[in-house]
Amino acid sequence: MIAAPAFAANPVSIDIDTGKPGPIINKYVYGQFAEHLGTGVYEGMWVGPKSSIPNTRGWRNDVVGALKALQVPLVRWPGGCFADTYHWRDGIGPQDKRPSNVYGSRVEEINAVGTHEFFDLIEMIGADAYVNGNVGTGSVREMADWVQYMTADGGSPLARLRAQNGREKPWKVAYFGIGNELWGCGGNMKPDYYANLYSNYEHFLWAPEKSRPKMIASGGSGFDTSWTQVLSKELKGRTIGITVHQYTVPTGNWEVKGKDLGFKEDEWISTLANTLKMDQLIKDHVVVLDKNDPEKKIGLMIDEWGTWYDEVNPRGGLFQQNSLRDALVAALNFHIFHEHAERVPMTTIAQMVNVLQAMILTDKEKMVLTPTYYAFQMYAPFQDAKSLPLAIKDNTRYTLGAVTIPGVSATAARAKDGKVHLALVNTDPHKAVDVAVNVSGTQVKGAAGQVLTSAAMDAHNTFQNPQVIKPAAFSTRAAGGKLAIKVPAKAVMVVALEE
Repeated sequence: MIAAPAFAANPVSIDIDTGKPGPIINKYVYGQFAEHLGTGVYEGMWVGPKSSIPNTRGWRNDVVGALKALQVPLVRWPGGCFADTYHWRDGIGPQDKRPSNVYGSRVEEINAVGTHEFFDLIEMIGADAYVNGNVGTGSVREMADWVQYMTADGGSPLARLRAQNGREKPWKVAYFGIGNELWGCGGNMKPDYYANLYSNYEHFLWAPEKSRPKMIASGGSGFDTSWTQVLSKELKGRTIGITVHQYTVPTGNWEVKGKDLGFKEDEWISTLANTLKMDQLIKDHVVVLDKNDPEKKIGLMIDEWGTWYDEVNPRGGLFQQNSLRDALVAALNFHIFHEHAERVPMTTIAQMVNVLQAMILTDKEKMVLTPTYYAFQMYAPFQDAKSLPLAIKDNTRYTLGAVTIPGVSATAARAKDGKVHLALVNTDPHKAVDVAVNVSGTQVKGAAGQVLTSAAMDAHNTFQNPQVIKPAAFSTRAAGGKLAIKVPAKAVMVVALEE
């Protein structure tokens, strides 16, 4: 798509101030989450070395290649709720000697993917590790042993065991989470109880200084700040983050969430309106953090987020289709995370493959990339970029019934390549919007990048038609020192500005 300069009578105006750069947008904001749930790991990524599906040491070559191309910076594993039922010793040693387990109503866990296999995956895709430990059904000793198994060097018994299982040198564990959703599936605890428990666990998680993980406490859900309040007040030491989980449900009703496909416009706008609530959620938690942690040593880690629809797919395991709407949800959240870069150093979307708002869908030997995959790919320049203040004037409004949301959302940053990158979202599914861009202290000559849009609100890729929706090239030139960009209806756009 090549756009000729055209200036509307009343464009939306965006002013970018390059002279006052803000905090760095941590690359870990673009993290991913892989849980042993449904086909999220088995079949979706792991097929075993004997599979007829092309693989490397059991990991699918097509999925590994796609994730590597996505520049995934961080992967959270093994859960989720699964983390607090996972016993790491079941997943080491010879494959044929590992036990199988059944956890509650879950399918059988064969333990083919354990610690060594996980680190093999993330090394192949070039990511860092965020490992979640088992508080709910585990023990302090079990967790301490696991941390040592992963990080210890020299001749310690656990380092020798790791070497015996095929890994001589320790792995890098960027983050280690002590439990997951302790208020619910992790143990139905109260925050004060968990704060004491956490301190006990954290005290015994020894690791060599050069390979010591940064510790993360499992916090609350949604707008409930009580866990953030207690944990930020009580926790000291190596703790660098408190988690919060927030999912986007179209209807706002967990009993009847809404459809993944075939939805009407009222669920388009309600989904976007609900996802925009992430901004206020972060603000509410940051108020608490600023009070209890004025030195800003503790970050808000949003390590589960994304869309969650009614489960009607016969495959189960929280498998859902992924449409253009999901790409806009992802982009709108990116913009919010950038706005709060100082306090939000990491997020992990739920999840990577075949579960909830996935990057990739698989069916036996087939694989397809989703619109959310393309959103992450388009925003890759924002990883470790320097955020730039941005002001939107004369913004449009998108209204349907009683719901109104901003028509245009935008974010800007100076990437590591030195270029200013501008991302735009047009939430209106019917009308294109003209945007006039001004960059302080310079005359922009043009812009080039990609745009993701489609005729249908629920446009999606299938195994039969895997390229229904994908990014298209976009470029435009300035005229008279002014840059105009026409953003199509229901679109995500990321461009590099030519200064």
